[in-house]
Amino acid sequence: MTRLTILEYPDPRLRTRAVPVAQVDDTVRQLIDDMLETMYGAKGVGLAATQVNVHRRILVADVSEEKNAPLIFVNPQILTRDDVGTMQEGCLSVPGFFEDVDRAHQVRVRAQGRDGKAFEMDTEGLLAVCVQHEIDHLEGKLFVDYLSELKRTRIRKKLEKDQRQRGTDPVRSRGPAI
Repeated sequence: MTRLTILEYPDPRLRTRAVPVAQVDDTVRQLIDDMLETMYGAKGVGLAATQVNVHRRILVADVSEEKNAPLIFVNPQILTRDDVGTMQEGCLSVPGFFEDVDRAHQVRVRAQGRDGKAFEMDTEGLLAVCVQHEIDHLEGKLFVDYLSELKRTRIRKKLEKDQRQRGTDPVRSRGPAI
């Protein structure tokens, strides 16, 4: 497995809309494995393929305390949303920032699994928020888009400064793509 490079806001590639996966094959399964390793290595609970510069509709998640219950969603679609509330969110592509975002507390999602078979799942709490957050990534949307322009600008400037201090330019550091 390979740990992939996570794009950081305001990298414009994070705004790319992901395309559906036509077939779950060995290449897709390898990407899933690499995404899981990347997510666990970054101590995240979810990761969308868009965040690693692969613009295909794939997300992985694991909200378990032990980090031993990975979930794979290929071509995910939200079918229903219920019980909207505010929860604090963070993002591996917006490191170090946590803000309140309104999301549904219960979500029914349809997707394909690692085996390519379709399934539906009822999610709630952190998993429901995670699924919505990661599907937003697949649509080219970030959690900062739910914030005020002032907060978004403050976060962008801070991350750009951090990137300059590290000597990295997210637009020039190309992550893997399929």
